[in-house]
Order: sequence, then C-alpha cells, then structure tokens
Amino acid sequence: MPGNSMKISEEPKVARARCHTNPNVSCSDCRLGALCLPIALSTEEVDQLDEIVKRGRPLQKGDHLFRESDEFHSVYAVRSGSFKAYSITDSGEVQVTGFYLPGEILGMDGISSRHHCASAVALEVSSVCEIPFERLEGLATKLPSLQHHFFRIMGKEIIKDQQMLTLLGCNSADERLSSLLLSISARNSSRHLSATKFRLAMTRSDIGNYLGITVETVSRSFGRLQKNNVLKVTNKEIEILDMDALKKAANVNQDK
Repeated sequence: MPGNSMKISEEPKVARARCHTNPNVSCSDCRLGALCLPIALSTEEVDQLDEIVKRGRPLQKGDHLFRESDEFHSVYAVRSGSFKAYSITDSGEVQVTGFYLPGEILGMDGISSRHHCASAVALEVSSVCEIPFERLEGLATKLPSLQHHFFRIMGKEIIKDQQMLTLLGCNSADERLSSLLLSISARNSSRHLSATKFRLAMTRSDIGNYLGITVETVSRSFGRLQKNNVLKVTNKEIEILDMDALKKAANVNQDK
C-alpha cells in the first residue's frame, strides 16, 4: 500500500514493556494470537509453529527490519510498536507503502521474487516474531489450517492494495485522511484497544506521502474535521468525537 508514516496508537505501557522484556513469550501465550498465524490452530499445532518462530531484541525507532532488494528469508509478525513500509521510486523519491500494527504480518512482498520490493522501518521501539519462510512452507504442508490462514492473510493484503489504489484514484483529501483514521480505528478495535482514542505514530509528512497529498493539505483536512467536531486533535493524539460523521467524511456506507 502506498503511504506515508504516521504514528499509530500505542499499546498500554504495561503490555508494551512485557513484550519488550520477555522475548520468550510463546505463541500460545501471546495476547495477539487471534490476529496472527496461530488462529484456528490446535494447541499441538501452535506448539509446532512456535518451534520455528524466532524472537529477537526490540528494534529502536528508525531501525530497519529489512531493506528494499534484500534477499527474502522470512515474514514477520509485529509483536509491539509499529512499522512503516516504503520504497524508492526511479526518480529517487521515497514512497510510503503501508503501516503495520501489532498482530499484522509484513515482509510478504518478497515471496514472489525472493527479494524484498520495499523497506520496513520501526516508527517507535518495536518487536517482531521472525518466521523463516521455508520452514513455514514446510509446516503449512502438514497443517492445512495454517496454510489456509496464511492464504487468507495474503488475500487481505491484496484487497488492501486494491482499496488503496481506489482511494488514491478518485477520493478527495478529506476522504483519504478519514479513511486512514477509520482503518487505524478498526485495527485498534481488533486488538481490544480504543477505537476512538489513539496516538498516531507516523508524521504528517508520512501521512501525506502515503495518501498522495501535501503536508499542508493533511493539516487543512485535520483542521476541517476538528472544526466540524468530527475529531479532537492534540498534536499526535486523536479522539474521534463522531464516528458516523467520520464515515460520512470518508464516503463510507453508514451501515458498515
């Protein structure tokens, strides 16, 4: 997904500290299991998956998980923090292509060519579970439920890319920004965090890059949404005051 880097809501401090200081948390104990690969697996199957997962030390803000053109070896599940994916255009410009939150998988861009086609950088102190792809492939052949779930994750990525192309092709700046905020809200809700109050991890410059609009336009759109009592904006802290109005601003069906 094209995009710029905006900071996404943070986890509660206790939960974040637990993830960072305890790299030995197993898949069966992880609070993000319902969002990640273990979903729909039996206890025995989760244990088999856990055997191939690598959990390293946290990445600091600005650290790269992988870089564009690096050889592809693994996919990564975000345990805590957030990441920005970006690529470099032929003219040498940075193009933000996505933001990843806890429980989400990144690195799948390298499956086809065996080289990553984008870079991934931590937006804050973050940690991941590294899943070597060859071992994942081998395990998936033995566990149909794991294979099916991984295909579902890949399918969701394709849908997100298609939605982003549609968003950039015909929507106004306010619709683009509102859609991004609704996406973050929904993703927070799936992690049992507040859907209406969150902190953006990315900069406004990253947001504008991601949405295909200027930083000034991003600021004006935030201003209009705040003036219309749709949002309350305090630096990077966002509070959605009127969810229905935000959906209307995003041109989203109110029944969704």
